Amino acid sequence: MKIKYYILTLLLLVCTQIFAQEVKFVAQVTKTTVATGEQFELIFTVNGDAGSFNPPDLSDFQLLSGPNTSNSMEFVNGKATSSSSVSYILTPVKIGTYTIGPATAVINGKKMTTNTIRMTVVKGRPVQQQSRGMGGLDAQGNQRNTDLSKLLFLRSDINRNNVYQGQPIILSYRVYTRVDILQSQVSKLPDLTGFWNEDVKSAGPASFRIENYKGQRYNVADVKQIILFPDHAGNITIDPFEMNFVARVQSAPRDFMDQFFGGNEQEVNYPAKSLPVVVHVKPLPEAGKPAGYSGAVGKFTVEASIDKTTLKANEALNYRIKITGAGNIKLLKDPNPQFPADFEKYDPKMTDSVKETADGVSGTRVYNYLVIPRHQGDFTIAPVTFSYFNPETGRYITLTTKSYKIHVEKGLNENNVTSLSGDDKEDVKLLNKDIRYLKTGDAGLHEQGDDYFGSAGFYLLLLLGPILCVVAFIIRNQLRIKNADVAGVKSRRAGKIAAKHLANASKELQANNIQAFYEAVFKGLYGYLSNKLNISYADLDRDKIATALRAKSAKEETIGELLETLDLCEMARYAPVTQISAQQVFEKAKRIINAIEDEI
Repeated sequence: MKIKYYILTLLLLVCTQIFAQEVKFVAQVTKTTVATGEQFELIFTVNGDAGSFNPPDLSDFQLLSGPNTSNSMEFVNGKATSSSSVSYILTPVKIGTYTIGPATAVINGKKMTTNTIRMTVVKGRPVQQQSRGMGGLDAQGNQRNTDLSKLLFLRSDINRNNVYQGQPIILSYRVYTRVDILQSQVSKLPDLTGFWNEDVKSAGPASFRIENYKGQRYNVADVKQIILFPDHAGNITIDPFEMNFVARVQSAPRDFMDQFFGGNEQEVNYPAKSLPVVVHVKPLPEAGKPAGYSGAVGKFTVEASIDKTTLKANEALNYRIKITGAGNIKLLKDPNPQFPADFEKYDPKMTDSVKETADGVSGTRVYNYLVIPRHQGDFTIAPVTFSYFNPETGRYITLTTKSYKIHVEKGLNENNVTSLSGDDKEDVKLLNKDIRYLKTGDAGLHEQGDDYFGSAGFYLLLLLGPILCVVAFIIRNQLRIKNADVAGVKSRRAGKIAAKHLANASKELQANNIQAFYEAVFKGLYGYLSNKLNISYADLDRDKIATALRAKSAKEETIGELLETLDLCEMARYAPVTQISAQQVFEKAKRIINAIEDEI
């Protein structure tokens, strides 16, 4: 019993001394100026009992190790002092100036923050983005093997995997987790080749719900939902999607202090990848397929309407076809109604009122046809037939609209010439181009060639030859003077050279050669700037480019976007870029070149 009392007395004495000392919570780094690819250590130190430690955002740097924690306690002249530290080994990826924000912690029941640190990153060796393992470092510096794949994983879920061609499928990208997620970022989404797709419009950010999966309870969130329409029959594979996480996991205690205070937590960088999904697509049956079937799959209704049944010739008539239902409504083709031969038809105006939800695509598509009858008479607009395939019943359905009788009266501007009506006669119609009235009176005819010699036109043609020679001589001299200005010629040709490189970049993008794409964009911008600014390609760098553009009165916004794009292209040749798509980079490069052309 006495031993227990001694231990309790010692602990009380230690705690009293710790609380009595002035609490300091500071952040420091081993160096404030580093090169890309160079390592440095970030250390947070507190001389007290820290709880609920929250590090700052370190996404501007690549995490190599951490958080690494250490505790120490000393007795000097009967006084106890203790300190704890959390450290990270980091390396910068991109040059620039960055600020490491403050960390927060609850110390002795009071929330405290550290100081901020300003880091300057200069150019060094390129850094390849790396993914860390699924564990932290133990007390001896060895990698742990915590199997996060059972605690945090991704799934690509589909509501059905056996469908007909054109039948909608709901694809959900989902996160399953049993650990705390501090940060997450989608690193790769599949191309969905073989499908026409529509994103489901979400009402807000993804929210977690609890689900049972293989006997375990998980927090589940839908990262993204997409409606897919297979465009051909066969087995189509949906490639995996990938995400990067920073997760907080509980690991085994590493020392007596961890055991005493309840264990140890680690923040882990964890890349996750879903499994591929195969969809079995059946071709649409040939049996019972109606003539003129245009590929509609789902369940629809159709109706036709007109705005008037009586009108005058050359007045407009609006004929409207409305298709309502659920399915591949956005892929429907023009119903192509047949109008009387006397009616002039214009291309339809198409209007969609469609919703994309987790249940599929549904809504209404309206075709408005403007038709103009050119002559009086009674006409009939034939009914329209619309066929679709219902995948639920496996049958084709054909719908028919009603027909309309139109009475056309004679219009004010109508020119009609009608012969006698009879079984062997036919009407003759004039549309102001087929039949002309005979012209009477003096026709003003004369013999060809008369009044030409000695006329103004005759002398004008005589003078035209010498005038053209003088103009050609002036233009040639101007071209010689212009081409003598080498800098000016290079500046004028800069846009054409950049266009060639960007065309090559577009081909690489279409071929999905991402690294070659970024290299072509980089060369295109550098070649354009070399010619436009009359600076040798080998002498170009960020400072010279910015200085030269400012000297030519380019906008700071344009200069900033240009330098950012150059840095992005340079980094993309060594590491994948996820914050912006390749297509957006391509459009941004074209926009920058156009802006420079306009400004200087």
